[in-house]
Amino acid sequence: MIRPFTTTAAVLFAIGLLAASAQAADQGWIRLFDGQDLSAWDNGSGGAPGAGWVVQDGTLIRQKPAGYIWSKQSFGDFVLELEFKTEGNSGVFFRTGNPRDCVQTGLEMQVDKPAAKPNKHTVGALYDALAPTKNAALNDWNKVVITCRGSRVTIEMNREQIVVADLDQWNQAGKNPDGTPNKYRTALKDFPREGKIGLQEHGAVVAYRNIRVKPLK
Repeated sequence: MIRPFTTTAAVLFAIGLLAASAQAADQGWIRLFDGQDLSAWDNGSGGAPGAGWVVQDGTLIRQKPAGYIWSKQSFGDFVLELEFKTEGNSGVFFRTGNPRDCVQTGLEMQVDKPAAKPNKHTVGALYDALAPTKNAALNDWNKVVITCRGSRVTIEMNREQIVVADLDQWNQAGKNPDGTPNKYRTALKDFPREGKIGLQEHGAVVAYRNIRVKPLK
């Protein structure tokens, strides 16, 4: 005869199921910001993030001058998910080989307010390299998914794919495949394929939350 659970046993069993479910949901994901602290980040030189980055109500906010912050880990092929809300210019760097020279050794997705006419410098752009196909940003929280696999980089914003890039097509320094100039002294095809994830300090108040990354095999 199987005895029914006691109240205590039932509660423990339910807690176990919830924990197992949460573990399955997070399988393969690394939380870079869990709403609690900045333990996964530094200032790029190994020191603590600037005091202008604060955690408030489960959100990471750049409130005052603080400098860029960088993931302590490096990532090559991955899926990066995050949400942002901003009052102005910021950016998400990825595959950054040298945080001290991030513009010339890493890729950036532009963070900014919605733009009426997208270009290579508006929100969602692969900065200075490829404009988003449309403005998918909101004056609210925006969910972003950045996927890197080899030379292929895609960006989704609010469930719409807005950037599809094959970095091997950027085979000349200072020049985009469409013939327009860019600021890069190295062809993007020769940029690092592995590096740190960074959040840009660019003067505006910007908030991030639910930052997680899943390395791809």
